[in-house]
Amino acid sequence: MRMWDFFCTFAAIIRIDKKYMYCKLEHIHKSFGRQQVLRDITLEIPSGQVLGLLGPNGAGKSTLMKILIGLWKPDLGRVEAPSNIGYLPENNPLYEDMYVVEYLLFMARITMRDASAKEQADRVETLIERVGLTPERHKHIRELSKGYRQRVGLAQALIGDPDLLILDEPTTGLDPNQLVDIRNLIRQVGRDRTVILSTHIMQEVREMCDRVVVLSKGTIQADKAIEDIADLETLFREKTAQYS
Repeated sequence: MRMWDFFCTFAAIIRIDKKYMYCKLEHIHKSFGRQQVLRDITLEIPSGQVLGLLGPNGAGKSTLMKILIGLWKPDLGRVEAPSNIGYLPENNPLYEDMYVVEYLLFMARITMRDASAKEQADRVETLIERVGLTPERHKHIRELSKGYRQRVGLAQALIGDPDLLILDEPTTGLDPNQLVDIRNLIRQVGRDRTVILSTHIMQEVREMCDRVVVLSKGTIQADKAIEDIADLETLFREKTAQYS
């Protein structure tokens, strides 16, 4: 029996409780019925790197993220990821009748269960200032613009000081000024943790990411450092054209 044949007889997700220096996927496969969504995904992402996950609709990006956060298990393969993960979904579920500070304190009580009330409050205050929510802290979430709602979502994802931060289309629906602000925030928080940014917007990848992975029909078609890519649009077209 070949090593690969032996390896592919099981699937595993390993969560590390201590500070983990990278996120690693080995030979990940995932199917739903007869539809194979992910095929042999192997990827390693070091701490401090912002990775852009770029692909057309149906490429498998959402499935890969849900495997990383533990919502779904792979059929085959191995995932090594931190136990402390922050996640900002594309459609961020917020309690609209709560005030911003009230909501974040509520989430801190859930996320930081072993911390004191003072530690939870201090963390919330730090994040409110860091993501630029101070003027909106006493507003109902329903009163906020799309840009400020995304700031609330980003603050929520950061409450537990995650080692891995996963962002799914974080700038959808933002105006140009809001885009600049959110992109700057993502660059800042990516300095001391692993960040995976799923998007279909190539400009975001160029401006925020250190590295890009092009995913199409469940397979990795390209994996390159941004500085090594002369023309991202051309690379994307070439790597996805055969699947369009």
